[in-house]
Amino acid sequence: MRRRLLRALLVLLLLLAPLGAFGVSLRVQYAGDPTPRTRNNDAVWLGHAWVDGRKTQADVTALAEQLKTTGIRDLYVHTGPLEHDGTLSLADVSPKARWFTTAMRAAAPGVRVQSWLGDIVQPGKNPGMDLDDAAVRKQVVVSAKTVLAQGFQGIHYDFEPVRSGSKGFLSMLDETKALGVPLSVAAHQIDPLWHLHRIPLDKWWSQQYFGEVARRVNQIAVMSYDTAMPLESLYGGYVAKQTKLALEVTPSSTDLLMGLPAYWERNATHWGHAETVQAAVRGARLGLGDNPRQNFGLAIYVDFTATPADWAAYRDGWV
Repeated sequence: MRRRLLRALLVLLLLLAPLGAFGVSLRVQYAGDPTPRTRNNDAVWLGHAWVDGRKTQADVTALAEQLKTTGIRDLYVHTGPLEHDGTLSLADVSPKARWFTTAMRAAAPGVRVQSWLGDIVQPGKNPGMDLDDAAVRKQVVVSAKTVLAQGFQGIHYDFEPVRSGSKGFLSMLDETKALGVPLSVAAHQIDPLWHLHRIPLDKWWSQQYFGEVARRVNQIAVMSYDTAMPLESLYGGYVAKQTKLALEVTPSSTDLLMGLPAYWERNATHWGHAETVQAAVRGARLGLGDNPRQNFGLAIYVDFTATPADWAAYRDGWV
């Protein structure tokens, strides 16, 4: 009995020791004096209310005024979701999209307005979109053309969960890039430890696969939240680590943005007291370090949950 207990304790220590070392390494990543500030390549995800009729001209004017005190250059405006077959009903989903793109470009001509499209995808979600199906990908491109006709200046894809190594997703990017407009993606986090991307959670990409995606787009925005980190210091260190890993494989021609969690949740994957905008900003700055890269930015997720304190943390820490 005693021998079994000792063996169980040894196994537990062998499992906990690497995790403890990982936690210490994240805390170390969060130490230091960050210096970089905005390079005016930031973005914000905007909710569906901007294209379905709930927003007014006064809202557009207020948004344009708010953006003046930031480094935000791109808006990812939710104009989906796509159906599983790749189709999109504009009349039902985004009847005021043309109004918004026209009004926004008049109010803030220096800001680029992109259409945020996406869906849940197989095999992680079933039913879901099958990106390995050429007919589905073709229909997604048709839908992208349709929203571009509404005045959007680029396409922003958010397909989840995309499995690391997915060839269908890479083909989707190649086929959309042929449209000749700015293409951006919301990207999964990079495997920070061992081979987490091999675990069937579809949460992490290998660093190699992240680079393959980054080479096919104009912008890649890391969804650097929902990390399960229980402490603000660990979360900030995690963002710093993600920033460094992404910088290593993102081509100089591709804009790299790190996501900021401007929303509150408390569950197993997102601890609101730990995943703060302030910690994410500091982590991204520490990860960037003295890298002179200019096409780097932060992306706020999402406008309809962001509080004045979230915006202040972004401005004070980055702008």
